[in-house]
Amino acid sequence: MIKIGDKFPKVDVTRVDNKTQETVSTDTLFSGKKVVLFAVPGAFTPTCSESHLPGYIIHADSILSKGVDMIACTSVNDAFVMQAWGKTQNAEAITLLADGGGALASALGLVLETGDFGGNRSKRYAMIIDDGIVTQINLEQPGAFEVSDAETILAAL
Repeated sequence: MIKIGDKFPKVDVTRVDNKTQETVSTDTLFSGKKVVLFAVPGAFTPTCSESHLPGYIIHADSILSKGVDMIACTSVNDAFVMQAWGKTQNAEAITLLADGGGALASALGLVLETGDFGGNRSKRYAMIIDDGIVTQINLEQPGAFEVSDAETILAAL
């Protein structure tokens, strides 16, 4: 499992916005930037859609004012699902990263196995990455939403 001080793994993900989808390496995406990255187990799921992503949307300006260059959200969903979720959530301030096959979650050692409920997903977490180095990780316990919220990350910045 990734830990503080580790280099963020180089993995291809799909960056989506309201109109486009682009495959990009995390190396390219995070190089030279301070990034807040949070992961949700699934787009359109209750906690993710009602609390996790909306918190980052609400606090985006405050987070960015702390010297953060990018706020990104990843989920083991395909690019089309992430794109639709971003549209319904008005997530223009958040960079959405589709981890369709779970390569990023696997490279981080943060796979959540849910069986028939949804298969392999990502554990819920938030981290701060500074020029490709992980400087903070807030990993949730299964079923919890206490340490990866926007307010907690904002306080850590």
